[in-house]
Amino acid sequence: MNAPSFILLYVREPAASVAFYENLLGRPAVESSTNFAMFAFDNGLKLGLWRDGDVAPKPTAPPGAAEIIFPFDDDKAVDSACADWRERGVRIAQEPTAMDFGYTFVALDPDGHRLRGFAPSA
Repeated sequence: MNAPSFILLYVREPAASVAFYENLLGRPAVESSTNFAMFAFDNGLKLGLWRDGDVAPKPTAPPGAAEIIFPFDDDKAVDSACADWRERGVRIAQEPTAMDFGYTFVALDPDGHRLRGFAPSA
C-alpha cells in the first residue's frame, strides 16, 4: 500500500491562507493560483490549500474536524513554538499543557483548521 504524502485543506481564501502558512512555515508556496496553493517539504509531504467553493463533492465536515501535527523534541521547544506562533499572530486555541500522549498546544489557521504542536511523553 502507498503511504499518504499529501494533506489537502479546504480554505475560504487561498491567498490569505498562503500568507498565513508562508509566515508560519517560513517557506514560500511552490504553487499558487486563485483557487489552489501547495507547499512542499523536504520529507516529501505536500500541503495543499483548495478554495472550498471549488471542492467536489462538497465537504461535510467543518474546519477543525482534523489536525495537522507538528512534532517537537521536548516541552521547552513546545513552549517556544507556541510563543513564536502567537507573536506571528496565530490564534492559540489551547495553551501548552500536559496530556496523556505528551506536552501539547493547539493553534488555528484563518479557516479554523487545528494545528497541534507536541512533544511525546517520555
